[in-house]
Amino acid sequence: MEARLKYYLQIADTALILIHRLGEYSSCGPFLEEDLATTNVALDLLGIAESMLNQSAILEGKGRTGDDLAYRREEKDYLNCLLVEQPNVDFAHVIVRQFFSDAFHFYFFTELVNSKDSFLSAIAVKSLKETTYHLRRSSEWMIRLGTGTREANTRTQRAVNSLWKYTNDFFLPSACDLEMFQLGYGVNLESVQLNYLQKVKEIVYMSHLNLPENGFSIGGGKQGTHTEHLGYILAEMQYLPSKYPDAVW
Repeated sequence: MEARLKYYLQIADTALILIHRLGEYSSCGPFLEEDLATTNVALDLLGIAESMLNQSAILEGKGRTGDDLAYRREEKDYLNCLLVEQPNVDFAHVIVRQFFSDAFHFYFFTELVNSKDSFLSAIAVKSLKETTYHLRRSSEWMIRLGTGTREANTRTQRAVNSLWKYTNDFFLPSACDLEMFQLGYGVNLESVQLNYLQKVKEIVYMSHLNLPENGFSIGGGKQGTHTEHLGYILAEMQYLPSKYPDAVW
């Protein structure tokens, strides 16, 4: 039961924190259509987060709601991967972070479709349709930016250099990752990583970019160890629920 709950929260929290980052970028895109596209991606992720958090609250059985899990936990209790906490430095960073996240989600949900957990399987089927579009969009932007002007290429390469070290956190298995896979409920992260790396390298090559070669990586998000950025995100996310705990909207 505990492993399943943490597994649900890993999926939910990674989507939830990425939603917040995308929401911060609303009205900052290069043109209106891109703002709308970013918002639509965030709404798709919101569907994942809401479903997973509501089901997590039921599974926990402590009388808490999905909103309680979203807004009334301490920083160490969030199990999101580190990449999604990273700030919106510029449009290149937003796109590179989204591409790395989309590629992971696409291959993760492709494997999760086969889960023995009927709820996870259903979430994966629905999410895979949306993530297919997300990955196509972010891949096209990677190529567009990387093969565009010198400034666009430089900024995108800078974003790749900055964010790549956080991507391995997707594939560092937590205890619940291992247990859920053994039970047939979770996915084989090694298989996901192989497909992920093939796709990422393909798009990076087509974008005239390069992945860092030093192999340096940072992990721990799924164990509740985060970068300094998550605390600031939660301070903003949790302000209203903390200030007005009985408010309903």
